[in-house]
Amino acid sequence: MHASVKRTIIKLSGDSQKETEDIIASEKRIRISINNKEIVSLHCTPLMIRELVVGMIMTEGIIKGEWCTDRMSIEYGDEINVDITAEDVSISEKKMIITSGCAGGVTFERKMPEEMIKDDLRITPESLYAVFREFHDRSELYHITGCVHSAALSDGKNIIAFAEDIGRHNAIDKVIGYALLEGIDFSGKIMLASGRLSSEMASKCSVWGIPVIASRTAPTDKAVEIAEKRGMTLVGFVRSNRLNIYSHPQRIQ
Repeated sequence: MHASVKRTIIKLSGDSQKETEDIIASEKRIRISINNKEIVSLHCTPLMIRELVVGMIMTEGIIKGEWCTDRMSIEYGDEINVDITAEDVSISEKKMIITSGCAGGVTFERKMPEEMIKDDLRITPESLYAVFREFHDRSELYHITGCVHSAALSDGKNIIAFAEDIGRHNAIDKVIGYALLEGIDFSGKIMLASGRLSSEMASKCSVWGIPVIASRTAPTDKAVEIAEKRGMTLVGFVRSNRLNIYSHPQRIQ
């Protein structure tokens, strides 16, 4: 499906007015079912749907038991309908929570891991600035629409997974889903994000033991609390030559 559409708009600039063509980000509702039972619906950018579903299902612990990601049907139309066939499993009855994110983001009530993340990843500020420049350059849909968030997984030198979506949480889930499908280890990795770091964003990364989360913007106090408790390095306001470190600063040196 297309991630953007063209529309005719009226553009005002000072006293002038003209009709022109603009590129607008696409938004689709996705309904996710397990064994034909709908468990959640949300809005998303209609790209990397398999990765989005895998990332959400695995991170939120919605399915208890073994299931095959190949047994997933995806039907594209006015809405996107996804059904996962999973035998001999149970579906979590956790409470669904509307998140602080955009695009009807949801998460599920769950108990967080308590052990500290002990990862000896070290990255210099200069390397983080360089990775963020590549991250910014990769955000093609944002550059043409100004309407989406992006997320990426990096080893500190290169970006190894990248996704864009109208929802911050969706972008994170897509990156996690891609890594899971490709067998990419989360240790020694950095999650890059374009938007604010809320508690749900920190929680998703915490589940997989990602040691560093970095964003162009700010974290919330709850996100900092989660990062402190789990041993994660939380970095905000990463710009051309500056950044703020909110927790476990030993990894940035």
